[in-house]
Amino acid sequence: MKKIGKYSMGLGDRFGHQGAAQLKAIIAAGKKGIDITPVWNKSNREHSIIGTQPGDVRTEADTATKAARFKKPYFVDADHINFDSADRFIAASDFFTIDVAAWIGQKAGEADIKAFLSIAGKYKGKLQIPGITRPFSVSGAFLEKVAEKYLFASKMAGVIYRKIERLKGKENFVTEISMDEVPEPQTPAELFFILMMIGIEKIPVQTIAPKFQGRFNKGVDYVGNPELFALEFESDLLVIKKAVREFRLPDSLKISVHSGSDKFAIYPHIGRMIRKHGAGIHLKTAGTTWLEEVIGLAEAGGDALEFVKYVYLKSLEKIDELISKI
Repeated sequence: MKKIGKYSMGLGDRFGHQGAAQLKAIIAAGKKGIDITPVWNKSNREHSIIGTQPGDVRTEADTATKAARFKKPYFVDADHINFDSADRFIAASDFFTIDVAAWIGQKAGEADIKAFLSIAGKYKGKLQIPGITRPFSVSGAFLEKVAEKYLFASKMAGVIYRKIERLKGKENFVTEISMDEVPEPQTPAELFFILMMIGIEKIPVQTIAPKFQGRFNKGVDYVGNPELFALEFESDLLVIKKAVREFRLPDSLKISVHSGSDKFAIYPHIGRMIRKHGAGIHLKTAGTTWLEEVIGLAEAGGDALEFVKYVYLKSLEKIDELISKI
């Protein structure tokens, strides 16, 4: 099975011009003893907005790594795919982020719920997670609520995974499951049983992207209480550690933090927790690096600022076209 490195970074690049610079940063980190696996990521929505194809991302990644003589593993991520959009990414990608957000809250069939509850019933009472001081209180009502909210989504993840496996070939790709684009965060207790569902589906998930408390907007810092995030993040790390053993999930399974660009308020907490627990991390950045360049040009003033004004005016002319694609 293809395995992701302990530390990996999703490299967002909206217009496909940043590959060499992004890889240069990865190489610089390696020289300081921090081995990071680069994963170039781009979603179906991003491709639709600017008219690119998944093969363009593969070309960018291959070109950048070849030019830099980069011999370590790297990946191309089919980001936020579903059943219908998976096909166009098969040839170019070897990392697939299965997005189940659209199915969270849809109820599975009664027979499926009953089957899950019969397996999960052994955890009723006090569920102790090593490292978490207070045990989770697991009632029958809680398990039913979790099943009704997440079971159908996990089964759809299984359907999509098996489609990719059939087309791509077993063990030829890394699987991530994303649940972050929903209004409410998953609690650590819910995450434990979600991972149980994934185990039942026999999905060899290596990264999982839960919805955290606070807001993860693109291009700005974390909005929320960093201390509360740290408590939640550590609990999720410990839940994953137990779930890997309990549900026979890959030992490479780790948390994926989406829209990780510019989240300086929580980076120290993430770093402290992964070092404390010897855990890995996948930090997925947005494709908005070009906006940082635009900011720099605007701050430079003069002709650079005039160019930014021109870009802004041209962008306004296309705003209706852009909105129609979102």
